[in-house]
Amino acid sequence: MENRGIAFSLLKDPLNFCALGFGSGLSPRAPGTAGTVVGVMMYLGLQHLPFPVYLAVVVVVVLAGIWICGHAARALGVHDHPAIVWDEIAGILITLTHIPDGWYWLLAGFLLFRGFDIVKPWPIRQVDKGLGGGLGIMLDDILAGLFSLICLQLIYYLL
Repeated sequence: MENRGIAFSLLKDPLNFCALGFGSGLSPRAPGTAGTVVGVMMYLGLQHLPFPVYLAVVVVVVLAGIWICGHAARALGVHDHPAIVWDEIAGILITLTHIPDGWYWLLAGFLLFRGFDIVKPWPIRQVDKGLGGGLGIMLDDILAGLFSLICLQLIYYLL
């Protein structure tokens, strides 16, 4: 599905502006990747927060995302339109939770998350197909973020 038919006027609504990744979801190619890049930039601004505060921010992003993504889906008239990328932002913030220092960990998290989000292995695929509304939009990316986080932590501890 292309993003050409989306009216830029949707960005005037603050909830849609957030759901569309502050405009990154309007990218003509790979809007999910563009949204993930926005999430990485947010992570770079949040990474030095104390761990409990970072975790609280991620929880707020996830919980607010259910409402934000549901609102945008109704406004667009399409469930999980590719331009809705708040779920990618939440997913990458989950992935990057408590990662070790170093750009290579950030890159590994980015690649793992995009891989899980695109391929959608079991049970992510079932969740993606089985739920509607804002929760359905968010939950597959939450799982992709958790899978990626687990992989990163396992790699770190095995090295």
